Amino acid sequence: MRSSVWTTCAVSIGILFATSVSAQQLRIAYVDMKQVLDNAPQVVAGRAILDKEFRPRNDAIEMDEFRAGTLESRLFQADLTEDNKIALERELRELHRNIRRRQEDLRDELSFRRTEEVQRLEEEINVAVQEIALRNGYDLIISSPVIYASPDLDITDLILEQLEVEFAADQLELATP
Repeated sequence: MRSSVWTTCAVSIGILFATSVSAQQLRIAYVDMKQVLDNAPQVVAGRAILDKEFRPRNDAIEMDEFRAGTLESRLFQADLTEDNKIALERELRELHRNIRRRQEDLRDELSFRRTEEVQRLEEEINVAVQEIALRNGYDLIISSPVIYASPDLDITDLILEQLEVEFAADQLELATP
């Protein structure tokens, strides 16, 4: 008897819950964060700044790689004395070691700076997502990675448009004295 009362109560609560959920249509959307991080104007501008910042160091490494190629060509010419050949090999080894170390340092620093830029932009992206959610009445917005999201739920383009508007406003604000 007690069991049937509990069962009846549980079923009643379940029906009430299901009815209230179905009466209130949930609006869910999806944002492809990889696409946002690849295409948002703030990210593109950040990439350009990083490129400008790191380009001189990269160019210097490329010049040393060219110099190493020239030294390698010189090493295989027959007109070198044994002492000159040993000195040239030593210089070439040192140059290759220096190039590898500088490339690794550059990669590490660039990776660190990219991560810094993305973290700086994360808050701006989150604000844009929240504004779109409030403006369009979404109850839940899920970001990638997800196993599957219907293309009908994808609002990535809306987020990118919002970020473009905010970027344009920021640029206008920076240009105004």
